[in-house]
Amino acid sequence: MIKVTPILLALLYGIVMYRFSVWRTRKELDTRSTELADPKLKAMTDQLARALDLPKVRVHIYEIDPVNGLAAPDGRIFITRGFYRKFQQGEVTAEELASVIAHELGHVALGHARRRMIDFSGQNAMRAALGMILSRIIPGIGMWIANMLTTLLAARLSRGDEYEADAYAAALLTKAGIGIGPQKSLFQKLEALTQQRAGVVPAWLMSHPKTDDRIKALEALEARWQQELT
Repeated sequence: MIKVTPILLALLYGIVMYRFSVWRTRKELDTRSTELADPKLKAMTDQLARALDLPKVRVHIYEIDPVNGLAAPDGRIFITRGFYRKFQQGEVTAEELASVIAHELGHVALGHARRRMIDFSGQNAMRAALGMILSRIIPGIGMWIANMLTTLLAARLSRGDEYEADAYAAALLTKAGIGIGPQKSLFQKLEALTQQRAGVVPAWLMSHPKTDDRIKALEALEARWQQELT
């Protein structure tokens, strides 16, 4: 018979990990970021702010090299120094970077940023609980199966969030007068910008959908909007 105590301990571990992760993330972002002050990008964020009926969309530069954007659990939007450097070098346009900001705004508006932190702790708890249970039932490979199952679940949830944030960004960019074009053109550059090779990781294990699938989803969204207008 499976004892309840290991499961309760795993859940307690998840709660502790959640609180620690929130604290660590906030401290890291506070100490390694500054507010974005680029005039060209400010013109873009001002357009987004007007579309959202907000006085300002505040964006910060996170001082790390990998090309990425992120939304913190407290609602702040960040662009990495590596991404901003690509803009300065002319590899990314202001409109394309605005599409990243709109995407991260989508994560905030749709509750993904906060939920992801909770999901992270929940996945750790689930991994620990499953590992304890399966290791007793299937010694030797129980923990491996637990890791695989939680990884698959996390990837599927994350891909769903990305599609939702893409759709939010598309609507916002359209309303702001920027359009979906920069969003699609940036997707086509992503593999080169992030130095990833297509096909290295199976799509079902990736935290983000395939680039082609994201572009197709945007084109389907555009077609639906056009049909609704006719």
